[in-house]
Amino acid sequence: MDVSNPAHAGQAVYTERVLKSYDAVVLRMSSSFIWRCPADHILRHYDRHVGGTHLDIGPGTGYFLDRCRFPVHEPGITLLDPNLTVLQHAAARIARYRPDTRQGDALAPIELQDRSYASVGMSYLLHCLPGDIAAKTVALDHVLPLLAPGGVVFGTTILGDPELHTGVGQRLMALYNRKGIFSNDDDTRADLDLALAKRFPRYELEVVGAVALFAGWLDEDSETPADWPARSATG
Repeated sequence: MDVSNPAHAGQAVYTERVLKSYDAVVLRMSSSFIWRCPADHILRHYDRHVGGTHLDIGPGTGYFLDRCRFPVHEPGITLLDPNLTVLQHAAARIARYRPDTRQGDALAPIELQDRSYASVGMSYLLHCLPGDIAAKTVALDHVLPLLAPGGVVFGTTILGDPELHTGVGQRLMALYNRKGIFSNDDDTRADLDLALAKRFPRYELEVVGAVALFAGWLDEDSETPADWPARSATG
């Protein structure tokens, strides 16, 4: 990814050195004690939604793909990330599944086969993308054509609503936003709810600590996403 791209800082931080400590520092410590959403809760989110053909965008270290329960013995997995180091690290971790890897930006159209994935995962992705929720959820538009009928997009993101954060969380989030690692100062639950409602005939949105866990489904006979009525599964 070119350094002039606003999304560059959010993905360039993930060097091999950072990835080696990511599980301990981010998933075990920060997620549990600062964002107050333990990794085990996110893992259960994967277990509920991951399909037999799965696209994971921003796979990180492959932590959740390594531990989640796929509904089939030999799932077809594709990993997408602009950072080649991330792709290599995650692919090596789940080598037993023989994943396909693709370098790509979630904010650009994704050149993969339409209607070919039962699930698309976006774990801790959106808060790293530039812009507000309306701008960054174009990533959802890019994956909708890739979903098989009845397929699901699911993920997690750290929200910016001040009331969701502890004092420590607010300070750390501010630091990450200054460095360009995060871009979520203006990311609210209300805006994420609206973005999901515009795109999915059925969706769920849960907030644990400062983290939103979401999932949106296509209908079995869906052909034209823009024409779907919005109706939330959870309100």
